[in-house]
Amino acid sequence: MQVFIIHPQDNVATALTTLKQGKVNLIGTHEKVLELINEIKEGHKVALKDIDAGDPVVKFGIPIGHATRPIQKGQWVHLHNCASNFDEKSQTLDLQTGAPTESDAYQ
Repeated sequence: MQVFIIHPQDNVATALTTLKQGKVNLIGTHEKVLELINEIKEGHKVALKDIDAGDPVVKFGIPIGHATRPIQKGQWVHLHNCASNFDEKSQTLDLQTGAPTESDAYQ
C-alpha cells in the first residue's frame, strides 16, 4: 500500500492503488508512513499535511487548486474539498465518477 509524492513541495500525494483507511508507505519523501483517514482510490490525491480553506493544493510543485474547506492530513483530496485553478468546468464533475455534469452555461 503506497502513495507517491511527485515533488518535494507538494502537499498532496497520489495513491498508486486503492487504499483502505490506515497506515500506508510514502514513496519520494523522508517521512515513510502516512495515516489515511479514509479510503483513497487509485490515482486520487491524499493530503500530506493539514490544508486550511483557501490554501493552495500543490502537486507537481505547483498550485493545481485550492482547498474549499479545511483538509486534514491523511484525508482524500477531491472535488468535495478542493477546486481547480485551471478551468471552471472542473468544478462541475460528479464526485464519484468524475463524469462532467456541465450546465448550459458551459455549452
